[in-house]
Amino acid sequence: MSLFKARDWWSAVLGEGEEFDQGCLCVGDVDNSGSGHDKVVVGSYMGMLRIFSPHASKSSEEVPADAQLLEVQLQNAIIQVELGKFVSCSDLLHLAVLHPRKLSVFSISGTAGNVEHGDQYQLKLVYEHNLQRTACSMTHGTFGGVSGHHSLCVQSMDGMLMFFEQESYSFGRFLPGFLLPGPLVYNPRTDSFLTVSSARQLESYKYETLAVATEAETRQDQDLSVNSGGKRLTPDWVFVLGEQALEVCVPSFSHSSSFIFILGERNLYCLRDNGQIHFMKKLEFNPSCFLPYASVRDGTTNLLLCNHTNMLLVYQDVTLKWAAQLPFVPVATRLLKGVVTSLSSDGHLLCSYMGTDPSFFSTPKVDAREADYEQVEAEMKRLQKLIREATRTQGGIAAADSLTGYQTRLGMPIVTHELISQVLLPHLSSCDIGSSTSVKFSAFLNGRYLPADLKGEITVSYNSPTGVPKILQSTFTLPLALVCVPSSPAKTTKFKITLDTNQAPVQLSSIFSGNAHQYTDGNSLAFQFLPGPKVTLLASKTSQRYRIQSDSFEDMWLVAKELVRRFDQYFSKLGVKDFKKSFSGPLPLQEYFLSVDHHFQLRVSAKQYQDLLSEQAVQFRAIQRRLLTRFKDKTPAPLQNLDTLLDTTYNQVMALADAAEENHTQLEEAFVRLRGSTQLLVLLLSLSQGLTPEQTAILEATLLPLLQDTPQLGWEESCDAAVSHLLRTCLSRSPKDQATSLAHTGAQILGLPRDTDRLKRHISLLCDRIAKGGRLTLASEANVQVPAQVQHLAAPGTKESVCSQMLKSECFDIFNVFYNLFHLNASGYIEVRLCMVIICVHY
Repeated sequence: MSLFKARDWWSAVLGEGEEFDQGCLCVGDVDNSGSGHDKVVVGSYMGMLRIFSPHASKSSEEVPADAQLLEVQLQNAIIQVELGKFVSCSDLLHLAVLHPRKLSVFSISGTAGNVEHGDQYQLKLVYEHNLQRTACSMTHGTFGGVSGHHSLCVQSMDGMLMFFEQESYSFGRFLPGFLLPGPLVYNPRTDSFLTVSSARQLESYKYETLAVATEAETRQDQDLSVNSGGKRLTPDWVFVLGEQALEVCVPSFSHSSSFIFILGERNLYCLRDNGQIHFMKKLEFNPSCFLPYASVRDGTTNLLLCNHTNMLLVYQDVTLKWAAQLPFVPVATRLLKGVVTSLSSDGHLLCSYMGTDPSFFSTPKVDAREADYEQVEAEMKRLQKLIREATRTQGGIAAADSLTGYQTRLGMPIVTHELISQVLLPHLSSCDIGSSTSVKFSAFLNGRYLPADLKGEITVSYNSPTGVPKILQSTFTLPLALVCVPSSPAKTTKFKITLDTNQAPVQLSSIFSGNAHQYTDGNSLAFQFLPGPKVTLLASKTSQRYRIQSDSFEDMWLVAKELVRRFDQYFSKLGVKDFKKSFSGPLPLQEYFLSVDHHFQLRVSAKQYQDLLSEQAVQFRAIQRRLLTRFKDKTPAPLQNLDTLLDTTYNQVMALADAAEENHTQLEEAFVRLRGSTQLLVLLLSLSQGLTPEQTAILEATLLPLLQDTPQLGWEESCDAAVSHLLRTCLSRSPKDQATSLAHTGAQILGLPRDTDRLKRHISLLCDRIAKGGRLTLASEANVQVPAQVQHLAAPGTKESVCSQMLKSECFDIFNVFYNLFHLNASGYIEVRLCMVIICVHY
């Protein structure tokens, strides 16, 4: 247990699905037992009223049943509960419960039980007031200096203060300039009410001023002139906070009898009764609630302050004295005889204390003995030998390719892989050198669409014995059964591709024998992917052809890749060295371009949503500024439907934001499907032209330059730039065209194109030139033939120029350096000629 964790003394979970707020908790001797043990009263928005008598339990299991004294379901939601002397003919404490349209006062009585079930408690309604306005909060105190009894003040949602003297209603007053309700508290020392207005300032109103302010009886009469008679309601003093207040508290203990505490959203304020600031502390966190209480030091005040990081902080004025971790974010906190009582918004009630538990751990005695230096030296030599061997062999990690576990969760297949790490370096793990350790992890499909690949990568970073940081990487492949289940083959589909081999026909059941699910039919398989599409695999009985077909072009990629991989594994185990696979049909460019157009259209829509949101945001801010200007004016002009325009603009902004978010989700899915269709096109092109793994890697990097779209750079412009580079360099029609294109190559600004016609034309041209024998290489500039005018630098008529002889010798390498340095076109070799002249003179 952590040293700074609040110690659990008593706790309870109140109901299920109920909500609680700041005023739903109070502490006191609600049943007037006189035993000195306070009870905890909790009300919820669901109308449940509960009373607890917390006490420490002997075991750490469930809360004892005798801790709950009473649980009553009231008809209305409970906004706030308070304890006070609310009955005129009694000096006992009663419970005031505030509902949205009712104020009820109850008496709690307990009857000693004669059986083992314990005491019985009853809730009895003493009186109630029906409210004409919806209530927000309430406060109580000895209004007007009357001692011995407490009066109640209820604040309505529209800014009216309703005063009740026990069973009778006194009067009601509207607060001036009211917009939204704020915290309300009574200060008995000055007989005044404190509240925080919508202008973000603390205002103080004396009870006498409220009682005689006849102009504030109705909300419509607040703006009448003083000449109309009566008293105008104005605050005694005002303190500007500059932020909204969460709570206001006036402590009644003698050590700080003249202080008012305000908890703001970012600051903690302490004022005197006359509104002068005593101190202010800036908070570095988001507070949730607070509670001032008496300090052992004169002139100071202790505060309990809770925040949204589950911390309970204890301050002495502005000095942090203690911090403890809570299991939830409190919305209200009270003190119960030295125990901190906290309540969360979802009904976690906790009584805790702050302290430390004694540690019973004692350090064992060290067995003092003399060191055997010969044994230590032998051990050192053995370790140095292992380190030298490990340095030469380095380390490695291996991913277990076999499936170690397969299960389902909520109908979703889950696989478990085991990664084996061979520890050949002492810094790689805490294990011994030369040992191995395994780590298991689970994987499942998370999303409504298929992934673009089932590959995974393991990365291990470590330090060598010399302190050099190193990284080891290994890749693995998740099984296809992770994203699909067996199904019946489909006879008619929209898209089809056919792969050929140079070996005898093989039954598909033998190719896919290692799968987690066994497929019985030898010549046909069907993969029903979990997101919905189905892919069918058919094998010819008489030829070496295998067909993949589906109604979704992108989803055929995973099955095609798995088929090619299993073909390689199957014939490799049989010892076939000349196994070849190919694709002889036309490339499905039109099907591929459908994915390109869909992705591009979603990007265009995203740009349009962004522009529309910017326009609506500008309009929204302009309307806000005009409204603010009119509200600040002493003689405001009519709104002229600006409020209606503000609401309409706000609704349009929210609708556009929702549409933009949905479009973004669709764009992410479209890019994943575009990746799958691109990888399928790369596979078919490499099989049809027999590309080497290096050439296939170049082609894949060209057509997939990005793994995800960004607002600044998208796939279309990146792919077009990469394809154009290959068409200008290694796939150009002639060396002359290549040299010309190299000379005119310049940096271009990549951005969202107007359409995809240029990109589709370049991709078609790329596939055509590869089909005609173009060679993919990144070192194409070094293989450019030297132009004829460079070779004939000598005088005409000579059989063989000096430069041409030099070009056949070691000077050819020097010329290539200069040529690649300048990248000139075929008609401008002035600098190269000068360099060649210098070379000729030298030789």
